[in-house]
Amino acid sequence: MDPSVVTAPTTGRLRFLIAALAITTTVGYGVLTYAFSALVGPMSHELSISTTTAVGASTIAVLVSGLISIPVGRRLDVRGGRGLMASGSALAAAAVLGWSQVQNTVQLYAVFVLIGVACAMVLYPPAFAVVVAVAAPTARTNSILTITMVGGLASSIFIPLTGYLAHSLGWRSALVVLAGILAVTTVPLHFLAVPRQAPRPTSTRHPKSPARVLRDPGFWLLAGAFVVHSAALAVIAVHLVLYLVSLGHPPARAASLAGLLGLMSVTGRLVASVSARWLPMATITALILLVQGVAVALLPAVGEHVGGAIGCLVLFGLGFGVSSIATPAILLDRYGASGFGTIAGMLGTPTTIAKAVGPLVGAGLAGAFGYRPLILAVAAGCALAGAALALTRRLVPPASTRM
Repeated sequence: MDPSVVTAPTTGRLRFLIAALAITTTVGYGVLTYAFSALVGPMSHELSISTTTAVGASTIAVLVSGLISIPVGRRLDVRGGRGLMASGSALAAAAVLGWSQVQNTVQLYAVFVLIGVACAMVLYPPAFAVVVAVAAPTARTNSILTITMVGGLASSIFIPLTGYLAHSLGWRSALVVLAGILAVTTVPLHFLAVPRQAPRPTSTRHPKSPARVLRDPGFWLLAGAFVVHSAALAVIAVHLVLYLVSLGHPPARAASLAGLLGLMSVTGRLVASVSARWLPMATITALILLVQGVAVALLPAVGEHVGGAIGCLVLFGLGFGVSSIATPAILLDRYGASGFGTIAGMLGTPTTIAKAVGPLVGAGLAGAFGYRPLILAVAAGCALAGAALALTRRLVPPASTRM
């Protein structure tokens, strides 16, 4: 037997891995993405830059993360996750520490390039690739669900924590503390829990290239669906509070209503996971996206009333985080586990770019035509994405793409 091949982990070792990844992704998302919203105000003021300029740094991080998804996925497939995720955690801590010392826009943007690289190495996509590589097929869905259920708490933990630290210590010292939290939790957990190298099939004489999926028309439908849906969700995430205010809700109430999305996203993940016992994940996700489209389409009509807004946002929120568990499940069902990291990266690159660009395009549309057409465009996007996902079930992938 090839000594470089690592056997699948025992049950106890797998549980340790899942617990570790649940913690590291929660801390990673909390510090690398959600903390920004609590710091952008005082940071912009001290650096004497506009909020728009400051937000551009976050956009750059998202774009960089998407652009390197494919090489990161390929590295995970070939070398496993320990070295990549541990070094990504160290880079993340160093970048956040560097963020605490920036003095101008150029330095800020340079730091966020590094944060974007770190995000690609330590958040959900590499964590899922590690789980797919080492867990038995029957354990993958529940393992991924566990990680995302815990990770869904990142905003609830780190936005108020960051706000408290910034108020008590100042935004720069707050970042030093957050960099320390990253360093002492994620680096050792990735090094200790993640296997050195992914298990490989016993027959690897003629491995199939992940690029095989490009011959499948269904892959392009999947990509189109998730690109459109990612852009739609990003638009809502950025513009929802402003739209609710335009409907007549006070800012505090609008922010509270928008908070329903995060709460319901965890519920939506659980519903999708349980429903997968009876229906294919692509079908479940398509139905949820269609419900989202109907819910957000009704928002202009009933959203002026608190009850109407709550109803629409509860239904829309069910699909707010569903792609995090749907994407790996759909890819595994369609293409198998071989080359999963690279295939996920091929899908993740355009969807992440759409997530970064969507709010900017949305702001342009809202400025030109108002918020009502923008919200209806989001509704149409969700419905279109749901229809595309449903159609993929009718397109059987060529035999050469399955393994």
